Amino acid sequence: MRILIATDAWRPQVNGVVRTLTSLARSASALGADIEFLTPDGFPSVGVPTYPGLRIALPNRREIARRIEAAAPDAIHITTEGPIGWAVRAYCRRHKLAFTTSYTTRFPEYIAVRSIIPAALSYAVLRRFHAAASMTMVATGSLYNELGARGFRRLGFWGRGVDTELFNPDHPAELDLPRPIFMTMGRVAVEKNIEAFLAQDLPGSKVVVGDGPQRAALQQKYPGVKFLGEKTGADLTAHLAAADVFVFPSRTDTFGVVQLEALACGTPVAAFPVTGPLDVIADHPVGALDEDLRSACLRALDMSREACRRFALERSWENSARQFIGNLSALQPSRSPRPALVVAGRHPVRG
Repeated sequence: MRILIATDAWRPQVNGVVRTLTSLARSASALGADIEFLTPDGFPSVGVPTYPGLRIALPNRREIARRIEAAAPDAIHITTEGPIGWAVRAYCRRHKLAFTTSYTTRFPEYIAVRSIIPAALSYAVLRRFHAAASMTMVATGSLYNELGARGFRRLGFWGRGVDTELFNPDHPAELDLPRPIFMTMGRVAVEKNIEAFLAQDLPGSKVVVGDGPQRAALQQKYPGVKFLGEKTGADLTAHLAAADVFVFPSRTDTFGVVQLEALACGTPVAAFPVTGPLDVIADHPVGALDEDLRSACLRALDMSREACRRFALERSWENSARQFIGNLSALQPSRSPRPALVVAGRHPVRG
């Protein structure tokens, strides 16, 4: 099966959506599925004033059509509701092609904390976007129920996984900091609610791994916190493994893949009891959920690191990819109306 995935989120961005898609592609290949991506690469872009560092692609209709037809996919999946997502949706509607979508980011809440646009208005736009899909895939049961209550229809499940070979507890970084070490990782931005963690009165040390528009302000406000900047690959793994507790203060993530990454490194999780942590941690003895985040952090210190690792080993990307492919196969989406076109001396550009 040839699958084309359209996404506005792509490298060099480092976030859960990008990590999910790249992990999905690797695992799907082993299952006999070929995934290509239609990304912002090659399109002009503009910055977002309310989101420093983020750029939004400006796709054109003709190039979107060319890329889709060059890929000649058996199935089309749209991951994001940005300009790329809307453009691919429009192409599928014009050509009466079935497609699927996934709900991966709480844009209504993100927008609400950065502007005066109410979440209800954003949800109305997203309902319209996803209503045209054969299925809208969600990662958790609580998100399924929440979106159903908001009027979203034709919902299905696509769970997440973790690369337990990359994320492991074997080589923790040597951090010369007082113990215990409470660490968070991700984009340092207001919607991630990092300040809810930094404001807690905790023993030992607080560490932030990542970068973003709120970093400078938080560093100035909390001089005792260690900000280490962005980490990737084995370096990221080593830092997650060096922490005593991974703190996930976000209230707006739909899942939070980084929770599984921390657990794979043997590090227990402390979080609020909201969508994402409720589904990943639930009542498993690998983390603590509490509206009192300080209490959750202190309780997580007593969790077994071996139990965290065992928990993560049961949640593979292969199972996630198998579920994703199964959704597409069951729906039997229409194929692209024309085969790939190759112009003499040129190769089709693929995102």
